[in-house]
Amino acid sequence: MLPFARVTIIGLGLIGSSLARAIRAEMPTVAITGHDARADVCARVVHLGLCDDVTDTAGAAVIDADLVILCVPVGAMGEVAAGIRDDLPADAIVSDVGSSKASVFAALAEHLPGRRIVPAHPVAGTEYSGPDAGFATLFKGRWCILTPPADADSADVTRLSAFWERLGAQIEIMDARHHDLVLAVTSHLPHLIAYTIVGTASDLEAVTESEVIKYSAGGFRDFTRIAASDPTMWRDVFLANKDAVLEMLQRFTEDLTALQRAIRWGDGDTLFDRFARTRAVRRSIIEQGQDDERPDFGRSHA
Repeated sequence: MLPFARVTIIGLGLIGSSLARAIRAEMPTVAITGHDARADVCARVVHLGLCDDVTDTAGAAVIDADLVILCVPVGAMGEVAAGIRDDLPADAIVSDVGSSKASVFAALAEHLPGRRIVPAHPVAGTEYSGPDAGFATLFKGRWCILTPPADADSADVTRLSAFWERLGAQIEIMDARHHDLVLAVTSHLPHLIAYTIVGTASDLEAVTESEVIKYSAGGFRDFTRIAASDPTMWRDVFLANKDAVLEMLQRFTEDLTALQRAIRWGDGDTLFDRFARTRAVRRSIIEQGQDDERPDFGRSHA
């Protein structure tokens, strides 16, 4: 038995369009309704045939939904929730895909009081955006973290878990604030560092843009991939999860200062010990199937 018969996806970019494709592939009888604030995105989704219906307004999209998933930047969650409030069925479950959970739940709860809200975060994505960037297997083998509030109905959590499992995801249940701290380390801080490094390189007067591009060895090249991520989404993430990000940024600054000191004083033992520890982290990520163990991240050099 399918966990939901009618799913509404609001926001049809990379994640939203991937959701539509994955539902089509894994649960073909589920009716999919979509909406996006941009008319050109809606037109493209219609052309691609990703949804059974694409509506002009968010409210119209949720009228008969069993599950509503908000795939919009975290800063827009409250506005979208307010826009669907009057049309949302009383028994519909509202979820999302944002990478900041405490602020998202607060925004949804404010505009949808008394509604069935189960926030979620599929830990998956690419640096690309838009409906053409999505693909049906984006969530396979990836984690989807659910952060239900303390008073959430366990049956709602079970249904949403089953939904994501049908799309190939692994489920983890977590407190929202703990989620935000974990993601500040594993996702938000790395993006902030990537944006900073690429920005620093582009601002250096002694290095031309052509040299930065021409001599972009593996390290810098991979930072540019992360730094190419959607700027609106990441602006909102950093503002929404600022407390956890600032806490991790302070810890990172302290560790970076320790490495500066080791380099300045020629302390090779400290450098070696730190680098050896980080290699072990990389091996663990590969062992858990969260990345490719082939050299150079599996890139083809044919």
